[in-house]
Amino acid sequence: MAIEVKKISDLKEVDVTKLIQESEKEGYRFVSRLASEYEDGTNRFSEQGEALYGVWDGEELVAIGGLNRNIGSSGGDSARLHRFYTLPEYRRKGIGSVLCKTISENAKGNFNEITTKTESAKADAFYRANGFTFEERSPHTTHVLSLE
Repeated sequence: MAIEVKKISDLKEVDVTKLIQESEKEGYRFVSRLASEYEDGTNRFSEQGEALYGVWDGEELVAIGGLNRNIGSSGGDSARLHRFYTLPEYRRKGIGSVLCKTISENAKGNFNEITTKTESAKADAFYRANGFTFEERSPHTTHVLSLE
């Protein structure tokens, strides 16, 4: 397994088909929303401090996750972890943690915190293991990672 995390500068040049198919099998539509929002320009992860990252095992994209400016925060110092997904066969191997760490390290200097929302017990455990605290501060936030 030759894992490599890379910033995605143009999602149109990346094959996300397998991520979309696998996530939809699990009942998640957020990876297909990622692709459609990127395609129509709604979200290209292109504002100051924003970024989209992928994890590759050789030539295969096995995980993806993005960071957007949290429009719900006052002061603009909060980011939102968005569209974070790892293929099922790559879970529990540290891939998601490496991706999460890369995203949070690159967010420092632009943001003071990262928020996300999940309704899954497995995702809750993942985020807590990666330094997030459970903090249900709004309908759109369940976990917060302080970058300070």
